[in-house]
Amino acid sequence: MEANSRNTGRLPAAFLTPGSSSFMDFLGEHSPGLLPGNRDLPAVQGAFEAPHGTTIVAVTFPGGVVIAGDRRATMGNMISQRDMEKVFPADEYSAVGIAGTAGLAVEMVKLFQLELEHFEKVEGAQLSLEGKANRLSTMIRGNLGMAMQGLAVVPLFAGYDVGRERGRIFSYDVTGGRFEEQGYTATGSGSVFARGSLKKLYRDDLTKEQAVTLVVQALYDAADDDSATGGPDVARRIYPIVVVIDDGGVHRLTAEQSSEVAHSVVQHRMEQPDGPRAALL
Repeated sequence: MEANSRNTGRLPAAFLTPGSSSFMDFLGEHSPGLLPGNRDLPAVQGAFEAPHGTTIVAVTFPGGVVIAGDRRATMGNMISQRDMEKVFPADEYSAVGIAGTAGLAVEMVKLFQLELEHFEKVEGAQLSLEGKANRLSTMIRGNLGMAMQGLAVVPLFAGYDVGRERGRIFSYDVTGGRFEEQGYTATGSGSVFARGSLKKLYRDDLTKEQAVTLVVQALYDAADDDSATGGPDVARRIYPIVVVIDDGGVHRLTAEQSSEVAHSVVQHRMEQPDGPRAALL
């Protein structure tokens, strides 16, 4: 994008021309090379490892939704980071949890945050929750070329639907396919174990506090069986990132609050290592 040739201090004409309310469309028209999916990847010979982040879980409760993630990132069989943050607010009423190639995932989240902010400034109103989910789907589809080379990004999107007055969860596949989940879901390498835990313990009438405890229980179960997922690290004071979204907006649990929930879960696991048991009937 060329600057004003006369150096008058004014913005280039591209910024002053009416067009789409999508920042991605604007970037694609004027500087397409800045979009992650349009970059040419160099040829790589031999093994190549990039940090990967897992696991993300989400649970709805009457009046909202909770989304949480563990803190471990891995490169192959190595732990590359113990305190990675994987859950980010997207805007006032939604949040994104990332799984997959960490660097690309974080970049995608930042671009998604900018996309939603740009739309709100141009249109004077927020996108609907489904509209936000669709925008994220488009961004994931734009990363398909990198995903085909092993650099996939598979986020989890959760938010409070102001119109329907309830929490909603959307999962994705590497092609950008968008799927609304009912009640709970998980993504990442430990998702199969986390989902099994959620399946047995989830109820429609969970309180907010119970939903928070449930996501930490699910992450604990995932870490128990998946080496790429990190459980509560009491020695280093590293605990899951937990975000609650309701009619009051996005609220991230403080380190003290997350620590309290994690310690409670760990303490109960001292008595029942396999965690709480669901009733047979």
